[in-house]
Amino acid sequence: MRVIIVGCGRVGSELAALLASEGHDVRVVDRRAKAFRRLPESDRIQRHEGNGYSRAVLEAAGIEHADAFAAVTSGDNSNIVSARTARETYRVPVVIARIHDPRRADIYRELGIPTIASVRWTVRQVHQMLLHRHLTPELSFGNGETLLVRSELPAYLAGRRLAEFDVDGEIRVVEITRGGRSLVPAHGSIAHPGDLVTFAVDATALGRLRGFLDKELGT
Repeated sequence: MRVIIVGCGRVGSELAALLASEGHDVRVVDRRAKAFRRLPESDRIQRHEGNGYSRAVLEAAGIEHADAFAAVTSGDNSNIVSARTARETYRVPVVIARIHDPRRADIYRELGIPTIASVRWTVRQVHQMLLHRHLTPELSFGNGETLLVRSELPAYLAGRRLAEFDVDGEIRVVEITRGGRSLVPAHGSIAHPGDLVTFAVDATALGRLRGFLDKELGT
């Protein structure tokens, strides 16, 4: 997939290197050309000098065909502007922003933009969130280690006990919305068609959760 990364500091450069090593098409934007020295030599990484909120720069980087976008500069204001531009103007399917001031998290959440806090931030967390696009976090706790994600259960999972989806220390069903009403599931609660389920999930376990939702358990 094509991923645009705005910010080529330690976080952006490591994320770009990881994605490129997996075969993704990576476009890195930074206003300082010398920042690109952090990047490895790779045919899968393109470098674009300029501001990450400039439409001309973003279009040169191919944002109109981007599958995912990560704003990971050192400035919260720059990140929110570029993330909003990606989401609202270019309708990029997956948009993630890094924040330094946790008090701004509510602003991003109201805009529908998942965030990762900078304290104890890891490239792996953003990498997981970029790739698991239908599991967009609704809320994060601590420094992003624990996430709340919501997903409509596939029809083939109807009739199973919701407790079957729990993985000790990694995944737990904490809420169901059914017919417009929210409820906390009991141990024996059964999944119904159309259930919207909220999971508390360790950030490193998003791939496992996707596996639960993409095919039947035990197959």
